[in-house]
Amino acid sequence: MSKKRPGGESLPSTPSTATDRSPDCEVLAATPAPAPDPKRWWALAVIALAQLMVILDGTIVNIALPSAQRALGMSDADRQWVITAYTLAFGGLLLLGGRIADLVGRKRTFVIGLAGFAAASALGGAAAGPGTLFAARALQGAFAAILAPSALSLLTTTFTDTRERARAFGVYGALAGGGSAIGLILGGLLTEYLNWRWSLYVNVPIALAALLGAPAFLRDRSGRRGGHLDVPGALLGSGGLVALVYGFSEAEPRGWTSPSVLTLLAAGVILLAAFVWWQSRAASPLLPLRIVKDRVRAGSLATMGLATIGMFGVFLFLTYYLQVVLGYPPVRTGLAFMPMSVGIVIGATQIAARLLPRTAPRILMSSGMVLAAVGMVLLSSLTVRAEYVPHVLPALLLLGLGMGLTFMPVYATATAGVPAQDAGVASAAVSTVQQVGASLGTVLLNTIATGATSRYVHSHLHDPGHGGTALDEGMVHGFSVAYWCSAGVLLLAALVAGLTVRPKTPKHAGTDAPA
Repeated sequence: MSKKRPGGESLPSTPSTATDRSPDCEVLAATPAPAPDPKRWWALAVIALAQLMVILDGTIVNIALPSAQRALGMSDADRQWVITAYTLAFGGLLLLGGRIADLVGRKRTFVIGLAGFAAASALGGAAAGPGTLFAARALQGAFAAILAPSALSLLTTTFTDTRERARAFGVYGALAGGGSAIGLILGGLLTEYLNWRWSLYVNVPIALAALLGAPAFLRDRSGRRGGHLDVPGALLGSGGLVALVYGFSEAEPRGWTSPSVLTLLAAGVILLAAFVWWQSRAASPLLPLRIVKDRVRAGSLATMGLATIGMFGVFLFLTYYLQVVLGYPPVRTGLAFMPMSVGIVIGATQIAARLLPRTAPRILMSSGMVLAAVGMVLLSSLTVRAEYVPHVLPALLLLGLGMGLTFMPVYATATAGVPAQDAGVASAAVSTVQQVGASLGTVLLNTIATGATSRYVHSHLHDPGHGGTALDEGMVHGFSVAYWCSAGVLLLAALVAGLTVRPKTPKHAGTDAPA
């Protein structure tokens, strides 16, 4: 006996009853697939290593930056390029990297990205001057833009069984959410017990391990025959993203009303608008608009963007709070984020991965964002005399669980139903939204926090009741205001997920013949 879809397409009957799963869960419904690859779990380990390396490199250098600045004689004005060079290249080239993976072959692109990332990391670790370090960080970002989409698309096409797919994306979501916190921990340990150069050198053994496993365990087609790279689309899309990310990064030191910042942001918007126009007319578009026109996928992308805007402030503000206000050394600061990483792993692998095959993705996403918002509200109540266990720890656990519950179904849902030939660029769209959201969130929330701090200090500087604590209290007040704003953005993400990730039945991403 078979059932009928509204469009008349037959579906094979199953022994389950109508009450076995929510209709919303059909967004992850599997279609008949070829026999699974017996080496798929080893493939997941290789992909996870690459994902961990790319994500943690966004924050691992943060704690090492003061030491690198002293060692290389960097000026205060130039030091931000250690971070900005990476984020600019990474965020600006992601869509191009995703389409290259589709055309050249995801496995081949994955290997090229790994090798290039390792070489760029070694170059940065051996840098004798600031210019070499900036160039190495830009190269890291460029190769990360090639590596990240190919890794996610390989995961998408390797796991097609519903339950196995949920487990695999649980691991991937845990690393995506927890990699930044792991970077802070690892950066603190390496800086304190070795030196700042090891925050870059550490990528080399990780990349080599993944390179050794890639030929043996990864399976993929060799590339799309007859495919062509959309050069105008690449120039418009990459140029628009670079201008946007750079504009956000310059808004903090220069101010939002600076002519250069306004010019960059306007140029980014114009270039991206031209990119969308061109994609609707190009014969082989860089980003086929059908990918983002799907409501479920668009809702997942919007949820990811809002989540990263709201979440990224916690890494910056809590790092300053622990080190400057509470006086934690680098290693202790990094280890203080460990509970959040544990919460992310539990939320993604033990809760979301188990519930996703029978629970609506929007329920997990919305619940995760509400939990994270509660964690932000708890952080907003911190004072200059707060203690870690009763005041900071509960918030970090809630934030970790919330991120794990959200990121895992977002990755799985945003890449479901994409044809195999578009898996790379669809994966790149998820990473692009995450990167742009992180850039915007960091700058926007930091602007809010510094403004609130300045107003507080100005009004309490000569207050006898505050004495020399006005600056610390002002800093904590600024963080509190930013945390409240973050909570609002996270609640908006919960609302967007609940309203847009509605019942639908796209197929999983297609599979390819092994290379």
